Formats: sequence, structure tokens, C-alpha cells
Amino acid sequence: MYEVIIVGAGPAGLTAALYCARARLKTLLIEKMAVGGRILMSERIENYPGFAGGVSTHELIGQMEKQVKELDVAIEADEVIQINCVDKKIKTSSSEYQAGSIILACGARPRKLNVPGEEKLTGRGVSYCATCDAPFYKEKHVVVVGGGNAVAEEALYLSRFARKVTILHRRKELRATPIMQERLQKNERIDFILGAVLLQIQGTQKVESVILKDVTSGNEKSIACDGVFIYIGYEPETDFLKDTISLDEKGFIITQEDMSTTREGIFACGDCRKKSLYQVVTACADGAIAADSAYKYITQGGI
Repeated sequence: MYEVIIVGAGPAGLTAALYCARARLKTLLIEKMAVGGRILMSERIENYPGFAGGVSTHELIGQMEKQVKELDVAIEADEVIQINCVDKKIKTSSSEYQAGSIILACGARPRKLNVPGEEKLTGRGVSYCATCDAPFYKEKHVVVVGGGNAVAEEALYLSRFARKVTILHRRKELRATPIMQERLQKNERIDFILGAVLLQIQGTQKVESVILKDVTSGNEKSIACDGVFIYIGYEPETDFLKDTISLDEKGFIITQEDMSTTREGIFACGDCRKKSLYQVVTACADGAIAADSAYKYITQGGI
């Protein structure tokens, strides 16, 4: 029996664990992969407060993990496959647990193109977050894949650093709003390859080029570049929550400002919940709020 069980050990889950442990709640942290989550796909983070010049993501996550371990938080490497929201029971691949309150910090995965070279070069030129990695591409050429408003925002942000930004979209027209397209057209550093798809990302130690295919003619060509930013959306890691709590149409958990979900004593934080900005700093803030809400729930008679 744990007072709080946290599902996911990314920045949100680690922060929630820190705050729960400092509140002297018996806490279990369950992570199916490596402690740290999706942020480990980036080598460095330069926009986390307090680290002038940036910090290695492994160093930052390592310090977070050390903090919670110093407070005797139990960390289990396991995958949660089912949650009983009424009894607060959690079933994993190898065990079952009972909780007084549950914090869901299960994160989200970038939707991938699943083309050759993508997985191999992730973190070495392939990125899913311009806000995280744009400064590494000063005066370089990057390709941005996608056609919606999010891609337009990514490209505009990248253009503040990169020498050239090429937007690649499989349709002949972008899906971004007219005002966003106007901003793109006015930016001298941004150009477009429309009606084409990315077939392969090439490089040995880092991205060196991409192979594209024209959807009309079928012709293929290679373009030299230094980075590929793929922005075709995110998929929340919430498959195991279907029919248990309220999710939006994309599978993100719906929460209130206190991180509460539609089920009593169940809270959510970080990239798995529906919100407007997905960053490490906002994930940590979510985690702190979720932990505070769980503490109040427990101390006010939730168990």
C-alpha cells in the first residue's frame, strides 16, 4: 500500500515524486523505460531556468533522480497496463499495487514518420522540438516536415537561428492559417517544397541529407541538410487509460487547474495532459501542482 503512486518518471513525474516525498507521503514511481522520458532524446536543454549556457539532459535528469532517491522514493522499472480508478489499484506487467492517490505522468511520444534513418539519427540531427534544439542549428540548413500551424510556428522559430529552413509538406498547400502562411512567405530564410514526401534520412554520425519523392511525378531527389525537425503531432501514452478517465479526441487527459481528472483522487501532469505548451519547465510545474493536490486529497480523508 502506497499513499501515492506516480506513473511515469519524466520531469513531471520526478517533480511530483519530489514534492510528495517532501510531504512525507509513501511514494512509488513506476517507469516502463528510462528515467527521464522523452526529453532524453535531446542532448542538451538551454531554456531550463538556472543553467546559463544550457545543461546536459542526462545531467539534469540525473540530479532530479538523485533528489527523489535521497528521499527514499521507490522507483520500479515496469509497465502499467491497467488502472482501477475506484479502488486505486494499479496492475503492471509483473505486479499489482494499491494506492491512496494516483498521479499520471505517462508522457507523450512524438508521432514519427517511420522512415529509414529516423530512429538512428534521433538526437543527432533528427528532432521533434524546435524550442528545445533550434540554437544548435545556427547558420545551418534544416528541413521541417509538416503543414499545420504548429509547423509554421516551428519554422518561424527556427529561422531565428538557422541560415535556411525548408518546409516539406506532402500536399500542394499548407494547412496553416492564412496569417501564418503570410508570415512564412515574408521570411527570407524560409522556403518550401510542397507536394513531396520524405523517404529517407541519411547520415553516418549525424544528419547529412534527406531523400524526397514528388507525389505527382514520383521523381526522387536528395537534399543536403544539417537537421530534420518532424512535427506531425504527438501521441499521448494513454492507451491503458481508455474507458477509465476522460480523454480528449487525441487521447490527452483532461484536467482542471489543480491537475485533477474526472476521477476522484486521480491526477495528471506533464505531456500526457491536454494543455497549450509542452516544455520541461511546464511539466515540472504540473508535477508540483499534482503532488500538492494529491497531498490535500489524502490528508483530507481520501484514503
